[in-house]
Amino acid sequence: MAPRLEHPIPLDHAFSATIGVDVKGDIWSAITVPGSAQLFGSLRSVRVDATVDDVSVVDMGLMPTGSGELVLSVSAALRKKLGKDVGDRVQVVLLRRLT
Repeated sequence: MAPRLEHPIPLDHAFSATIGVDVKGDIWSAITVPGSAQLFGSLRSVRVDATVDDVSVVDMGLMPTGSGELVLSVSAALRKKLGKDVGDRVQVVLLRRLT
């Protein structure tokens, strides 16, 4: 795992996305982070603080899928809080990079 940053790096990366990412024929309950390779300088896992439809998501891992972008997993608990499911659109704001 990447080491924690002594001082988290502020981000203000907002985007709209649909929950649901095709990974080798399976649909994952996740959101693709557009431009993640450029934003983070690599496609390695990164931990961030974010909001999804104004719901706070703290210390969440962005994971590589092999597609050239990172994805944010959207757990069943988070989908329930949001009142959303796979196929629904959400507004995401990446607030801070932690690793």
